[in-house]
Amino acid sequence: MNRFTLSIGKAALIAAGLAAIAGCNKPDQSQQASDSDKYIAQPLVTDIYTADPSAHIFDGKLYIYPSHDIDTGIPDDDLGSQYAMRDYHVLMMGKPGDKVTVGPVALDLDDIPWAEKSLWAPDAAYKNGTYFLYFPAKDKDGVFRMGVATSDTPMGPFKAEPEPIKGSFSIDPAVFTDEDGTSYMYFGGIWGGQLQRWATGKYDPTIGDVDLKQDDKPALMPKVAKMAPDMKEFAEAPRDAVILDANGKPVLGGDHEKRFFEASWMYKHGGRYYFTYSTGDTHFLNYAIGDNPYGPFTYTGHILLPVQGWTSHHSIVDWDGKTWLFFHDTQLSGKNHLRNVKMTELHFNPDGTIRTINPFTR
Repeated sequence: MNRFTLSIGKAALIAAGLAAIAGCNKPDQSQQASDSDKYIAQPLVTDIYTADPSAHIFDGKLYIYPSHDIDTGIPDDDLGSQYAMRDYHVLMMGKPGDKVTVGPVALDLDDIPWAEKSLWAPDAAYKNGTYFLYFPAKDKDGVFRMGVATSDTPMGPFKAEPEPIKGSFSIDPAVFTDEDGTSYMYFGGIWGGQLQRWATGKYDPTIGDVDLKQDDKPALMPKVAKMAPDMKEFAEAPRDAVILDANGKPVLGGDHEKRFFEASWMYKHGGRYYFTYSTGDTHFLNYAIGDNPYGPFTYTGHILLPVQGWTSHHSIVDWDGKTWLFFHDTQLSGKNHLRNVKMTELHFNPDGTIRTINPFTR
């Protein structure tokens, strides 16, 4: 039977199934926790599920570039197969406390020539009148690469380049532009993010699904690379952004409360560089401080204690005279792959350390 002779009954079943999936992609307000006062912050949007918020200030307004979580019925696994995102929507807020505008589709998987699936955590940047959207996706061989798309407006739509960024791999791009105008991309993620498979410099699927399982050796480190002037390519080969312990030694693979897992974000404060990241299976957001954008960075402490839900991913920006932390949890759904973004104020101590935030009030 070909597609032109599909029976009416079968077509109806397919349509019903697609409708059911679409219905799962919008938060059910009846599922929201009744004791919302136990959370330090509330979801910024409830129309769709959003996660991995990368926040930026453009022309005084706040724009958040999140993942768009959907429910496709895929069971949870260590590779993150359940995170089957297919598009991006940009969020916009005029000033703190305003209602958040949810933009239309800014970029769709079908419009990225090289990508097959898994539009995970993105980031954005601006230069010379152009807005850049950076994103990871799995190519036709199931290997994560990083792509870039451009637009003349911060909410898109964005047009993807036909090929991924040369020399890119793994996940979670975060682009930081320093005061001299030089931009750097930080990236990487172990387990489903595949960073461990690049330990030799080439992709090796036999290495496994988690890490190198070398607890007494230096942990896998995040990557950093200077961006080319056109912001579409690396200007150099990626290098390790090394995270050191208090003794000046690389954090070990077995130190799961300190070692890097995913979710890089660079923030500059008081002339110092704060490399921030998630520890994954121990569910902390951490920070490490260095004196230049390449590092090394010395582990300093936790930014955020574990949230409700398995993942933790964030960004930090200065806006309206305050510093804000953007993060996500699962308050709306109670499901690890259906998350909601939030924001709360971040505070520094006089010595430049960050006051640890508890995402719960009780």
